[in-house]
Amino acid sequence: MNNMKVFVLMAGMTALFGAIGASLGGQSGMMMALLMAGGMNVFMYYSSSKMVLRMYNARVVAPADAPELYEMVDRLRQRAALPMPTVAIAPHDQPNAFATGRNPENSVVCVTEGLLKLVNREELEGVIAHELAHIKNRDMLLQTVTATMAGAIGMLANFAMFFGGGRDGEDRNPIAGLAVMIIAPLAASLIQMAISRQREFKADQVGAEISGNPQGLASALRKLEAYSKRIPMDVAPAAAPLAQVNPLAAHGGGMMSLFSTHPSTEQRVAKLLAM
Repeated sequence: MNNMKVFVLMAGMTALFGAIGASLGGQSGMMMALLMAGGMNVFMYYSSSKMVLRMYNARVVAPADAPELYEMVDRLRQRAALPMPTVAIAPHDQPNAFATGRNPENSVVCVTEGLLKLVNREELEGVIAHELAHIKNRDMLLQTVTATMAGAIGMLANFAMFFGGGRDGEDRNPIAGLAVMIIAPLAASLIQMAISRQREFKADQVGAEISGNPQGLASALRKLEAYSKRIPMDVAPAAAPLAQVNPLAAHGGGMMSLFSTHPSTEQRVAKLLAM
């Protein structure tokens, strides 16, 4: 069901891009925007792990530096049938974790110092298994594709604003065009965030299967949520959505949830306990 929702959202993103491209930028503008956005995101895709580690000021650790953590990652990645990822620790008091890397062979699992101090062994296993699930599900690739599409839609809107637009050789209604220029990037962002939330649910599910203990991850998520509100984290906003609980996100329900990269912790915990 989760994968089907993501497929429907991706189809919606693609349809939106085609419709906006045809109405605002024409065929030439649509292709230019897609190529520019794609080029930028391909660069980010291949350099993401090093850039994200720098944003979190994280250091790569060897087995001798953190033997218990390294052993746990190694054991869980074998359960998940994954190659051994690079293991890193970020010097932040807020308990959190993230995974990055362009594929399972070039992946990183990073935890904060605050996480290692706060959670027990079962909870830490749940957190690490969740991040390994992101690697197993190749979520970085999906994020790159959705970011490319969302970026291209935003670029089309900018092209139309500064250079005019419409179908090749045709004039367009200026009021309708202005509305589309405002609404299209917002709609693309909402779809992108909805896809991100679905991938978090999927990573919770697969992570619980890897660890064999949904309660451990559920308990850890409660702690991460509580401490993310108490302990600030100095990290670039671009890297914040990668964390298991968004360290910079505003916590709210209703309409605010549409602008969140993560589902509410209450929803995540409920689904885990239902397993």
